[in-house]
Amino acid sequence: MTTLSPITRHHARGTVFILSASVAFASSGPLAKPAMQAGLSPMQVAALRAALAAAVLLAVVSATMPGVLRVRREQWPLLVAYGLTGVAAVQALFFIAVSRLPVGVAMLLEYTSPVLVALWVRFVRKTRLSALSWAGTVLALGGLTLVAQVWTGLRLDLLGLLAGIGAAVTSAGYYLLGEKGAGRHHPIGMVTWGMVVGAVGLLVVVPPWSMPVAVFGKTVPFGPWESPVWVLLVAVAVLSTALAYSLSLSSLRHLPSTVASVLALTEPVVATLIAWLMLGEILTLPQIAGMAVLLSGAALVQIAARGPVTPAEPLPND
Repeated sequence: MTTLSPITRHHARGTVFILSASVAFASSGPLAKPAMQAGLSPMQVAALRAALAAAVLLAVVSATMPGVLRVRREQWPLLVAYGLTGVAAVQALFFIAVSRLPVGVAMLLEYTSPVLVALWVRFVRKTRLSALSWAGTVLALGGLTLVAQVWTGLRLDLLGLLAGIGAAVTSAGYYLLGEKGAGRHHPIGMVTWGMVVGAVGLLVVVPPWSMPVAVFGKTVPFGPWESPVWVLLVAVAVLSTALAYSLSLSSLRHLPSTVASVLALTEPVVATLIAWLMLGEILTLPQIAGMAVLLSGAALVQIAARGPVTPAEPLPND
C-alpha cells in the first residue's frame, strides 16, 4: 500500500478545496439568473448575496468558532483590502462589464487573472515559474475562450473593457491577498470579516432601501421546479458565497496562488454544465471542446506545481 507524503497530501487537500469552491461558485449564475429575470438587477443580487452571506457567516462562526473572529489592529488593513478587493470590487466590476459587453467576453477578461497572478509572482516576488506552468495557464485560457464563445455578438465598449480588466486585476488581488492572509488568519475568520467589509462596500453603492422588496416573494421556474426568489437568494448566499469563499481561501493554505487561480478556471465549465442541466441552455460543440482544453491546461499546472505554500502548520486562531 502506497503512503502519500505530507506534501502530497497537503497538495491533494488544497486541490479538493479549490475544485469544490469552483463548483460552489459556479452555482451562483444558475441560481441568480431566475432572480434577475424576476426583476432584480445584477448589482442588487451581488449586494444581497454578500450581505446575506456576511450575516450567515457572522451568526454561525460567532456561535461555533468565536476565537477566529478576534483580530488585532495591525491585521485590519489586510482584511479590509481583501474584502473590498476580493468581494466587493470583483463583483461590481464584473457586473459592469457584463452590462456593457457580451457575457463571454466579460468572463474571459475576468479570468485572465491567473496570468496576472503568474506575472506578479515572477516579476514582483522574483519566483521563477516552469515552462509547463506557463503552458498550462495559456492552454486553460484558450479553453475558456471556447467555453465563453467570445466571438458571439462581439462589440467594443471602452468602459466595459476597462471594467473587465479591472475585474481581472481585482480577481488576481483576491488570490494574492488571500494567499498572504491564509498564513496569518484562520481562513473562516478572514472570509467572515472580508465578507462583512465587502457587503458594506456593495451596500453603499446599492442601498437596502433601493431593493424591490415585492420581488422576493415571487415564484420563478428553476429547472423542473418552481422556487420563491428569496429561497434562491439564500442558496446563492450560503452555497455560492459563504461556502465557496471559505473553501477557496482554505485552498490557499495548501496551494500556491498561481496553481489555485488556474484550477479555479474550472468554474465556467461547471457553470455551463449546471446551466445546461437546470436552465436548458444549449451546450455547443466548441464549448465541449473548450472544456476539454481548459481542463487539460489545469492538469498541466497541477503537474508543474512544486508543492504547497504552507506545509502542515496549525491554523491561526486570530
